[in-house]
Amino acid sequence: MVTERVTDGRRIAELLASELTARTDGQLSDLGVADADSDAEASAAGTFAYAVTVDGDEPIRLAEAFVHPDRLRLEFRAELETVSSAAAAADLRVRPKDGPLVLVFVSDGAGIKRALPVIAAAASALAPTEDGKP
Repeated sequence: MVTERVTDGRRIAELLASELTARTDGQLSDLGVADADSDAEASAAGTFAYAVTVDGDEPIRLAEAFVHPDRLRLEFRAELETVSSAAAAADLRVRPKDGPLVLVFVSDGAGIKRALPVIAAAASALAPTEDGKP
């Protein structure tokens, strides 16, 4: 049994990136990480760590991950209603911003498992239908 809770934003970001890049089948297999900054240091305002992408002929930028000292912040710019609903259902803190933009906060390593369905829901909503349109 795990007795230590991971609350370091940089480590949480690493755990999420590992989950996204390790999948070879299933709903998350088309997700990836791009523009990763391996030297990103956590800051109070949040430091860009990487983009979450949906792979394809032309990868789609789904969200951006920012590291804080005590959490990870995901910024979504598409499928905002889907993201908000999925994050609330997953019991993650979610906040709409101007832009349009929705922020989802992951405060510990265990929150990664709750964040994955949020990311998957946003990716599914972006997926083209059989006629090639989202």
